[in-house]
Amino acid sequence: MPIAIPAGVEVKQNDGVITVKGPKGELSQKVDSSIKVKVENGEMVFEIDENSPVNIKQKQAFHGLYRALVNNMVVGVSEGFKKTLELVGVGYRVSNQGNIVEFSLGYTHPIFIQLPPEVKVETKSERNQNPVIMLESCDKQLLGLICAKIRSFRKPEPYKGKGILFKGEVIRRKSGKSASAK
Repeated sequence: MPIAIPAGVEVKQNDGVITVKGPKGELSQKVDSSIKVKVENGEMVFEIDENSPVNIKQKQAFHGLYRALVNNMVVGVSEGFKKTLELVGVGYRVSNQGNIVEFSLGYTHPIFIQLPPEVKVETKSERNQNPVIMLESCDKQLLGLICAKIRSFRKPEPYKGKGILFKGEVIRRKSGKSASAK
C-alpha cells in the first residue's frame, strides 16, 4: 500500500534513513536493509528485498512495521497528533509553566514532569469540570510514551473510577465487597 506524500512535505532517503520534513517539524527513521523504499510520483512504496538473508516472516513483519512508522511520520509532520487526558478525582489538579507540568494527585507531594520541546502542552481547569491536559506533537511514538508516563502517576482504578484517563475512555467498574456478600 503506497503512502501518499501531501503538499508541503519533503522526504529524503540516504543510507537506510528516511527523513520527513513538513510544516509541523522534522522526523527521521532508520529502515532495515531487508526493506527497499522507493519515492516516486508523490508516493512512497515499501518492498521486500528478496536477496536479503533475513527469513521471510521477519521480512514481512519489518515491511508492515516500517510502512506504519513512516506513515505516522508523514501524518505527524503534516497534521500532527493530539491526545487529551482527564484527571478524575477529588482534589486532583494540574498546571503548567511552559513545558514543566505540575500534578497534585492526592500524594503528600506534587509531581513535576519536564516535557521535551517537541511536545506542546496545555492544561485547563474549569469549575465543576475535571482538569484536562492537552498534548500535541508531530511524533506519535513520543506522544504515546509521555501519555503512558503521565497515566502511570495515577492509573484509573475500577472501584471508584478515579485516576488519569484518556478523554472519552470508559473504565469497567466493579462493585465492592459489600455487593457480593449475600
